[in-house]
Amino acid sequence: MLRAAIRPVHLAARSVRPVSAARALSISAVRRSDHAAPPPLFPPGSKAGEVPNDFEHATGLERLELLGEIEGVKVFDYDPLDSSRIGTLADPIKVLSWDSERIIGCTGSPAESHELHWMTLKSEKNRRCPECGSVYELDFQGEKHHDAHHH
Repeated sequence: MLRAAIRPVHLAARSVRPVSAARALSISAVRRSDHAAPPPLFPPGSKAGEVPNDFEHATGLERLELLGEIEGVKVFDYDPLDSSRIGTLADPIKVLSWDSERIIGCTGSPAESHELHWMTLKSEKNRRCPECGSVYELDFQGEKHHDAHHH
């Protein structure tokens, strides 16, 4: 269920359209297989006169997170970065990201030892906190050149 929700929205929208008579053979076998249809990113909503619950009302990333909870998968990482040590050039603190850049905040080591400093961390270059000197490295998990269409 979760993998289908991770697909881009235009692919999910294409899969709920009515199938025409002239469809490609590559998708025919999938449509005729015994697999259940993946849940759409856009839910059907509630019945007329009823107030929808969170699952019926959620769309986009919120629905993706709810589908992840049902599957037991943690879609978003809300855990703070490791602040038990100071990152060095040889051993930087790794920041997981699905994008080629991410905004991070450093409060020092131990935590809250200096004011919060915001930095933009990119996959090409490590960043060093100007206050405590801790080094951060982006652990890029996404697809390379995925953001090439951005303006």
